[in-house]
Amino acid sequence: MAEPIRYPETIPAMTEHLLERLSGVVPDYELALKAELAVEVNRLKRELGAVILGHNYMEPALYHSVPDFTGDSLYLSRVAAKAEAEVIVFCGVRFMAETAKILNPSRLVLLPSPKGGCSLAESIRAEDVRALRALHPGVPVVSYVNTYADVKAESDYCCTSGNAEEVVRELQRQGHARVIFLPDQYLASNVARETGMAIVFPARGAAGLARAADPANLTRVMVGWQGRCEVHEKFTVLDIARVREQFPDVVVLAHPECSPEVVAASDFSGSTTAMIRYVEKLERGRVLLLTECSMGDNIVARNPEREMLRLCSIRCPHMGEISLEQTLESLRQKRYTIDVPEPIRARARAALDRMIGIG
Repeated sequence: MAEPIRYPETIPAMTEHLLERLSGVVPDYELALKAELAVEVNRLKRELGAVILGHNYMEPALYHSVPDFTGDSLYLSRVAAKAEAEVIVFCGVRFMAETAKILNPSRLVLLPSPKGGCSLAESIRAEDVRALRALHPGVPVVSYVNTYADVKAESDYCCTSGNAEEVVRELQRQGHARVIFLPDQYLASNVARETGMAIVFPARGAAGLARAADPANLTRVMVGWQGRCEVHEKFTVLDIARVREQFPDVVVLAHPECSPEVVAASDFSGSTTAMIRYVEKLERGRVLLLTECSMGDNIVARNPEREMLRLCSIRCPHMGEISLEQTLESLRQKRYTIDVPEPIRARARAALDRMIGIG
């Protein structure tokens, strides 16, 4: 695990730091205001012995001023599991904060937003997983980390976009020709293609589930679910075609929560961390990121020589709930506390441990 990020401790130094990173990305006058908030957040963080985890989708002023660790879900899960701080503030959405609590139950885990929802997490319930298990006895269940704790508790493995393919390949190596993969329809389709599996999607409800039994003539089958990320489902092949017409040298990077058609039309697909690394290794050319637009701003801040083309009308409303102001109040009031009932936590922990172990 990397060393925690260090930030300036005075308002003038923080202002200079943010201007150096984000001038041209965030208005300068706004950065001056954010610097005051950031210095106070970091002061309280030290006073309380807290650690702040920041997902790659956080808004730029927060992302570059207060998190001790930044990254994707898999990396931050590993950090959370080993965190020795008494307080963990998760600048992300609820399922991420729940994951931290599952992995490190003795810590006080705070989420700066009272809700911190996710369209994927909201798309499936624990009873849906139990119904699928009843239809497919003995078939292992892989749940995307973008699910709530009760769904993880019904699963055999969790995965992130960064290791989803490897989790499924591990199950194939164990002799499983069939896998239930939940809840992201597009991620499942992309992983099924890469691992040589046919895929079926049950309709929701008892009648739809009853029709979802694996076709007898298919031996390598993935059973998916019809959940979608409300951000990534908006990107289209036409978006890519139009950008390529204007900028023939553009390199298109798509998150695997995008549709299979969009992923196929792109030059690279991977987790947020994989996309960051890809951009950092490019020698030249413009880049189009098909993911939550704040991440594009954060990459620009660290790679000012890159010309980023972004479809920035697409912002996750749930990630957008997390701000420096909310993070400061979360520390001041020790709100909003994340709790996971122990029977659910223990079962969910087993699935998450398998995810972390695979890499």
